[in-house]
Amino acid sequence: MAVSHTLLSSFAALTAAGLTAFPAMAEPDAGTPASAVSDYAPADFAQYNPQTALDMVNRIPGFSIQGDDDGSRGFGQASGNILINGQRVSGKSNGAEAALGRISATRVVRIEVVDGTTLDIPGLSGQVVNVTTDGEGGMSGTWRWKSRFRENLTPYFHEGVVTLSGGDERLNWSVEASSLPERGAHAGWEAITTADGMLLERRKEDVTNIADNASVSGSLSWTPSSGVVANLNGRVGIYQFDRKEISKTFPVDGLEGRRLFLSGEDEWNAEFGGDYEFGFGPGRLKAIGLIRRENSPVNDSVRIGAVDGSDFSETRFSQTVDEGEYIGRGEYAWATGEGRDWQVSVENAFNFLEAETGLSIARDGQPFEIIPLPGANSRVEETRWEAAVTHGRALTEALRLQVSLGAEYSELTQSGDNTNAREFTRPKGFVSLSWQANPKLKLTARLDREVGQLDFFDFISSVNLNADNGNSGNAEIVPQQAWKWSLQAEKDFGAWGAATLNTYYSDIEDIVDRVPIGTGDGPGNLDTAWEVGVTLDTTLKLARLGIPGGELTSFAEVYDSEVTDPLTGEVRRINDSQLYYVNMEFRQDVPETDWAWGAFAEKFERNPYYQLGESGVEASTPGYAYAFVEHKDVFGLTATLAVGNLLNQKDNFRREIYETNRLGPVASIEDRNRRFGPIAIFELRGTL
Repeated sequence: MAVSHTLLSSFAALTAAGLTAFPAMAEPDAGTPASAVSDYAPADFAQYNPQTALDMVNRIPGFSIQGDDDGSRGFGQASGNILINGQRVSGKSNGAEAALGRISATRVVRIEVVDGTTLDIPGLSGQVVNVTTDGEGGMSGTWRWKSRFRENLTPYFHEGVVTLSGGDERLNWSVEASSLPERGAHAGWEAITTADGMLLERRKEDVTNIADNASVSGSLSWTPSSGVVANLNGRVGIYQFDRKEISKTFPVDGLEGRRLFLSGEDEWNAEFGGDYEFGFGPGRLKAIGLIRRENSPVNDSVRIGAVDGSDFSETRFSQTVDEGEYIGRGEYAWATGEGRDWQVSVENAFNFLEAETGLSIARDGQPFEIIPLPGANSRVEETRWEAAVTHGRALTEALRLQVSLGAEYSELTQSGDNTNAREFTRPKGFVSLSWQANPKLKLTARLDREVGQLDFFDFISSVNLNADNGNSGNAEIVPQQAWKWSLQAEKDFGAWGAATLNTYYSDIEDIVDRVPIGTGDGPGNLDTAWEVGVTLDTTLKLARLGIPGGELTSFAEVYDSEVTDPLTGEVRRINDSQLYYVNMEFRQDVPETDWAWGAFAEKFERNPYYQLGESGVEASTPGYAYAFVEHKDVFGLTATLAVGNLLNQKDNFRREIYETNRLGPVASIEDRNRRFGPIAIFELRGTL
């Protein structure tokens, strides 16, 4: 998961309003223990004063949302753990979590936590949350406004979300308009030394990141009495990003200098999806479609020179990327009685990425000269077909089995600087076994045969002017595959809370790592690797410990891995992978008052990255923390004030640059430490 000090915003979940009422989720199969389903009513979340369904789901003990969109292309079988009125949301960037944010809390009838293997939706296992909404009509809405103040940055006052929804028992709609700016700044010193610690240069650096992210989204559903279920949803957005890094350089044996790095992106994106489901023969037939487009022009430049104007140079890099995805999927599901169900699915997806790139340099006032960048101007296309047959059945009253067998056919083509065409046919599927050991404990074991999907950017050459390195595109890269074993345990501690523990082991073939390519390096395949991971999601209610209305929630994940370095032959962890992440939040909603208060803290660590001529690692020490106070009735509004970076976290980076490559001696070491100071956030939330 991505980790950043911007997690400060997690103290207030996104607000939005209404989605539609679908037919209720299929009941768990006959023979499933009642304890396999946990019901929550809106009153169970009243102490938090939630305004959206997302606010409620985020407070379910021992549960964390997993989205269907994990960056992969196509839909495939369900991989998330959220349903709305028993339906999987036909969206990716506009998927289930976004839809929850558009559902006003006043429209939530109940929230169920069920065993995914009991549902007629192949791919689901472990905890799955189904949010049931009403269809009584009328119109409702929510709004949120936030402002943030931090050192070295001008405050902003234009963050906000407004949503409206309405409809009746058959036709429902929702719309949302949002402005979610991002701001970041840090400053500090960087030292460049030799391998034995002799100082070569010092740099005083000041960095600012400013981004504006705005979108309009909505959904429309139709559920007539005939039993048809039809949904449409869409989202259109813009993302404008600017980064400035100013450095004063102090070489030991040279003139004081200046360095200016500028980066900008001006992106637009759009996604439209829908589905149509109806009874057909003994079962139900469902058609799903999605169109997604994105245009991302990026312009970077770096200017370097001494304060007297000598040794001046300017390098420019520009890249415009167009991306698109078109998906068509059909599913036919039917039940044969006695807790048995079947599904046959077929999916076709077409994806493309086209990049136009330029690199040039000017020295000492001379005109810009174009620098050739082989493999940077290219178009990558993939046509992928997937088919699967899935069967689920109740083996006993407490034991449920789900088996899926399928295959994937993919045709990859590349044109432009690099031309290539290849085909892949790979088997895939899973076996899942769920056991309700007792009313308070559920275990789910699962074996997956996974087929990875390539990042199209791995095919395209590019440069990083700020880091002074690059990426050689690889036209021969192949998708990685893996056998993955996992075991999940869900424990309900009653009035004390709940916990979910998940462990897995993945045996990976053709893992994508960093490999030498020609005179440079870039993404490529290594024969084998393995990865093991453990995640723990817990909620501890504190009333019995003398803190009424208090709870302690935490999430932790730890990983280990092993791969053989393609250059040195040494065994190391997977390139730039996560080592661990942990967070913890204390919150108390003070009984019989409108006040709440609490604190949040997080810490993470990553493994080093490895390239042909360098290695390095980023870190944030000692960790990030904030505290907040909330009042739930300020003239009918909820007001929250938070103060962040209480531990004075700093962003650190260290890299070793080698004379030729990592087989040779270290030429220099860069070590930097940047602070970003305190942060204050004020937020107002209300309903319409």
